[in-house]
Amino acid sequence: MRLPLATATWDECEYQAIQDVVESGMFSMGPKVKAFEEAFAKYVGSKFCVMVNSGSSANLLAIAALRYRKQGMALHPGDEVIVPAVSWSTTYSPLYQYGLKIKFVDVDPNTLNICLDALEQAITDDTKAIMSVNLLGNPVDYTRVKHLAHQKSILLIEDNCESLGASLDGKQAGTFGVLGTFSSFFSHHISTMEGGMVVTDDEELYHIMLSLRSHGWTRHLPFDNRVCDKSDNDFDESFRFVLPGYNLRPLEMSGALGLEQLKKLDKLIDGRRKNAAAFKMAFSDIEGVRVQKEVGSSSWFGFSIVLEKYPDLREGLISSLVDRGVDCRPIVAGNFANNSVVDYFDSTIHGSLVNADEVDRCGFFIGNHHHDVSDELFQIAEFIKAFLKDRGAKC
Repeated sequence: MRLPLATATWDECEYQAIQDVVESGMFSMGPKVKAFEEAFAKYVGSKFCVMVNSGSSANLLAIAALRYRKQGMALHPGDEVIVPAVSWSTTYSPLYQYGLKIKFVDVDPNTLNICLDALEQAITDDTKAIMSVNLLGNPVDYTRVKHLAHQKSILLIEDNCESLGASLDGKQAGTFGVLGTFSSFFSHHISTMEGGMVVTDDEELYHIMLSLRSHGWTRHLPFDNRVCDKSDNDFDESFRFVLPGYNLRPLEMSGALGLEQLKKLDKLIDGRRKNAAAFKMAFSDIEGVRVQKEVGSSSWFGFSIVLEKYPDLREGLISSLVDRGVDCRPIVAGNFANNSVVDYFDSTIHGSLVNADEVDRCGFFIGNHHHDVSDELFQIAEFIKAFLKDRGAKC
């Protein structure tokens, strides 16, 4: 019944790509990164892509870019940003770090994404942005979210780090907002060891991110850009700083790996979707156990399981699964508002977070893979049925 959280998607092509970079002697960000950015933007259907060293850095870069935007809506200290209560820490940390007010909103118990009714009620005249999260591969219903954002002139940002390849009405998740972020960490849909991407159709934001990614300097900006006037003197521009930036650059081998992984992405996601069909079938008749409801076309990062009627059995069940070789994790970070780090945030909670609390108390997820794990999923389902039955639960 062994099911690890993640497995490698590499073959000899990725190892050769690494070797090619080693032999080139160009280890820091260079032409392979640039080529991957262009290929990735084309794949998801965006005009621009900036690769960074992690999905967390992608979120930081996206929020930073909106702080320094001059030719459109920007974010300023004190502005309110609505977020779902269930996500990863670095969905929220950049908002705090840029002085933004965070408003937590409950999630939908079925999709695990932000509850759209609660989102609509949470929007006020103070709301400047929505940081939407596509959880575990599952897109948010952006038909409704974009309508709400447009009505109130609110910025929409997508944290799509868990949902590369997901789509809604034929449009890729991560491209519905002004900025969308992605991750290419080992356990994600593609792996460049460490890595992340930000996509946008806005040229000014693209240029701001090029500068912020590399110390805030002008060196990587084109001569004609939306950030500053740039001279044709390479010496003067080599160490000229115009924005308070970072060093978020990826390694050249990450770009090389990304190019190889992107060639396989459709097949990798197809494998995950086939496993999802088996998962839904295997778990369809376990009373009191809820699984994630798909919106659009999910890319199925992992498989969530919520013991909605048996919260007291979760600890024992997880322990038994782990003992049998099944890796289990919380559903992302559960209700993030329960974490003590929130004491640092300028934050509020809209209404109650009853669904996020249920996810926190009753939920966990198991891994999905690009290769066939349907047998393991059926075995796990049968084990859970037996476990619950042995403890007096109806299955």
